[in-house]
Amino acid sequence: MSADKKEIESGTNFTPKFDDNGLITAIAQDVNTTEVLMVAYMNKEALDTTIRTGIATYYSRSRKKLWKKGEQSGHIQKVRQILVDCDQDCLILKVSVDAGQCHVGYQSCFYRAVKIENSEKLEFIAEKTYDPESAYGD
Repeated sequence: MSADKKEIESGTNFTPKFDDNGLITAIAQDVNTTEVLMVAYMNKEALDTTIRTGIATYYSRSRKKLWKKGEQSGHIQKVRQILVDCDQDCLILKVSVDAGQCHVGYQSCFYRAVKIENSEKLEFIAEKTYDPESAYGD
């Protein structure tokens, strides 16, 4: 094992590994319930902003700009801890949140599951926690 790889996997230096597009996967998880809320991406600026402010800030691949989670809906994510995986190419943000983290009204973006008995169908496993039309004005 190279010295660099050993340091990345076993050391205490935070050296996030961004992909060829300058992004790293970031999973938001409710610090109290451990529910996975969403998956997004961060560039270096978004990660630095998140660390500096304590508010989850991501990079929108479609809009090509930073976005603070909850800037429109008011449902911000207060970062309590950032976990890094062994290769330092994926992050888990343990966050405290209020109601509704998904833009369609659910607490989590993972509100449907693939039906085991019919893998071409989805089933709802959660109820909406807020009205997205009132939050986003759609």
